[in-house]
Amino acid sequence: MAYAPEAAEPGGIPPAAAAPRYAWYVLFILFLVYVLNFIDRQIISILAEDIKRDLGLRDEDLGFLYGTAFGVFYSLFGIPLGRLADNWHRGRLMVIGLALWSTMTALSGLSRSGGHLAAARIGVGIGEATASPSAYSLISDWFPKRLRATALSIYSAGLYVGGGCSLFIGGLIVQGWNRAYPGGGPWGLVGWQAAFLAVGVPGLLVAAWIATLREPVRGAVEGLPPPAPHPAPFRAFLSELVTIIPPLTLVGALAGGARAFLVNLLAAGLTVAAVVGLVAMGEPWPQWTAVGIGIYAVFSWACALRRRDPPTFALIIGTPAFVLTVVAYGLNAFIAYAASFWAAPYALRVLGASPATAGFFLGASGALGGFLGVTLGGVAADRLRRRHPAGRLMVVIFGAVVPLPFLVLAFTADSTALLYPMLFAAQVTASVALGAAAATTQDLVLPRMRGTATATFFIGTTLLGLALGPYLAGRVSTLSGSLSIGMLSLLASAPITLAAAIAAFRLVPAAERSREDRARAAGEAL
Repeated sequence: MAYAPEAAEPGGIPPAAAAPRYAWYVLFILFLVYVLNFIDRQIISILAEDIKRDLGLRDEDLGFLYGTAFGVFYSLFGIPLGRLADNWHRGRLMVIGLALWSTMTALSGLSRSGGHLAAARIGVGIGEATASPSAYSLISDWFPKRLRATALSIYSAGLYVGGGCSLFIGGLIVQGWNRAYPGGGPWGLVGWQAAFLAVGVPGLLVAAWIATLREPVRGAVEGLPPPAPHPAPFRAFLSELVTIIPPLTLVGALAGGARAFLVNLLAAGLTVAAVVGLVAMGEPWPQWTAVGIGIYAVFSWACALRRRDPPTFALIIGTPAFVLTVVAYGLNAFIAYAASFWAAPYALRVLGASPATAGFFLGASGALGGFLGVTLGGVAADRLRRRHPAGRLMVVIFGAVVPLPFLVLAFTADSTALLYPMLFAAQVTASVALGAAAATTQDLVLPRMRGTATATFFIGTTLLGLALGPYLAGRVSTLSGSLSIGMLSLLASAPITLAAAIAAFRLVPAAERSREDRARAAGEAL
């Protein structure tokens, strides 16, 4: 079926054409949503020192709150929500998610203990899990393949703009509020609580804007016939939920037969044993219980996906090129997330900067550096792909190596005059990899699988990156008494990142060429 401009279905665009103006309008709104996403996610960094003091926490607790409590549930719910994005109206799903995470961010400001704040952070994670699967799928259906990395990079730049804005806004609010109300303001709120409330409310307004977006026809941009509408998207969502949320995972496994149930039970037992062993060695139980839940849940989901949707399993979990791309970028995020969180506490605690000043310089350099890096990285990735089918992975390799010396200089700096420019350089050179890695995973799957592929991609950036990086830096900092040592200890992962990226570079061309054939072999009707 041909999709000519004059004959295109509502929301459809012709294959191999330039992206229409409406596509760029959609991209702008999705970018704004991602900005809000990371304001709500990242603001805890500039507030960390006040939270630590008022709630009696340690560095490892801060790492848990920022990374693990948010990241594990973000990744778990991202999988069924990614499936729902593949089967339902993506704009409506984003409206629901944005309203949820904005409300939970505001409720973070009412926290009176670490446990209360952890519960709110879990809610933020579940809500934010709706955003990127829906956005990646929408962008991939509005933009032709030759512009896809560029469009995804522009969207992804919201990560850095939002993260930067959160530091600037949070620093201003907490310093101004505490100066105006040194003993606590209205309802007894202190500065960090007021900051959470202030950034949570605007998301509710943007949610109404998202509701106006049109849905593009899936696959039209590539000249593929649109898939038939799913007859029961929410039933499929609930079925997916049963495969990944413990202990419902045992029910989901039982549906696969006795062997599947026993394998799942064995995996659960091994996970519990590993967590108990770590706790017996003195590790904090909340951190490793959460990580254990995440690992076991993802294993359960992968087993269920293999039974229920063999083509999707074959093109995602069963494709080494896909998995290695996820690992390579996940380990990039392992260091990047830790650096973005601990930069503000390092400036405040070690170098004596004020919250407003640190928020301004870290926020501005983070926003500008991330925006430049991810945008230029996306353009470079698209150009390199025209010369080599795995050209985008060259950008991922660059992002795994070049930022390292800048991070060493930043977290050994004895003045903010050195810290800020080194973090800017690290941000630019690390962020180039995001759009390239994301576009690579999208190219390796069929259009109907893009939401699920995006959720799987974000498992790497959450379970590998967000759930482990900030926590481990904080844990080493607690044990060593040095935040610098805590951060620099993470650089030991760099050789693994590089090896995964190089292996993906070698495997991606053949995997993309054989995409349709492997899907047919697994049972896809094409």
